[in-house]
Amino acid sequence: MFTLMQDSNTTGFTNPSTFILLGIPGLEVAHVWISIPFCVMYIIAILGNVTILFIVRREPSLHVPMYYFLCMLAVTDLVLCMSALPKIIFWFNFREIDFSECLTQMYFIHSFLTMESGIIVAMAFDRYVAICDPLRHSTILTNAVVAKIGLAMVLRSTIVILPYPVLARQWPYCRTNIIQNPYCAHIAVVTLACADIRISSYYGLFVQFCVIGLDVIFIVISYIQILRAIFSLPTKDARVKTFGTCGSHLVVILAFYIPGPLISLMSRFGQNVPLHIQVLIPNVYLLMPPMLNPIIYGVRTKQIRDRLLQLFAHKGA
Repeated sequence: MFTLMQDSNTTGFTNPSTFILLGIPGLEVAHVWISIPFCVMYIIAILGNVTILFIVRREPSLHVPMYYFLCMLAVTDLVLCMSALPKIIFWFNFREIDFSECLTQMYFIHSFLTMESGIIVAMAFDRYVAICDPLRHSTILTNAVVAKIGLAMVLRSTIVILPYPVLARQWPYCRTNIIQNPYCAHIAVVTLACADIRISSYYGLFVQFCVIGLDVIFIVISYIQILRAIFSLPTKDARVKTFGTCGSHLVVILAFYIPGPLISLMSRFGQNVPLHIQVLIPNVYLLMPPMLNPIIYGVRTKQIRDRLLQLFAHKGA
């Protein structure tokens, strides 16, 4: 039946009201098994980020800029994974998605990815001030300043990503309405248009290499200054202890920034990469940071780890 639907949707229509989410092409028979690790990642991401928010909310000693930014990251991760996974069709075969709903999903996914990048930059700035100018940390990063930084990250991501659905809506779609993906990624949608989509493609590259790339530059500059301050400390123990405060953030940076540009380039220029690999890797990447971030901070941050152990000990008693 789906084959007939696929054939009927490849010719003879213009601007379909719905798209068909194909899932992972070539691995349809394994969708049920593929769904298991995705479901586990999704549950860990939800529970982990909710736990971070709960602990920071309950512990007054964590009401400082570092953990405020961590809460922003947790909220962003929650919205990001919930924007993509509910439409994944591995179990229930819910393949149809309304055109407007598809564009909305596209907007949320990419705007919150951009927002996450901005929050990671803000966390790098917090580490820079805490290590390079610790005496002025509380006066520089006040609650009002933290709120303004968070608002700026929200406004930046919502404005920068707005052209994605605006441009995608104006293209005519007359070839097929089958998206070879479990969710509406930007490039996966616009490549279905029977028009010159270079504006959409170039703008997507602009976001990747100018907006996200600028974030990476700010992070690199911050950590150059941090490393200079660390190496100027008099003892090895002081250097190790100070650098340890950056460990969790550095792991989050690597997990978020290394795969992103590679996936973007692969989706545009990786014609020789098998299609199921091109689809599977971005889907894993979309859930990996939301799943890993609370684990990284929960394991490596003593205050959160101790508070979590206290909660379990209290329940056990």
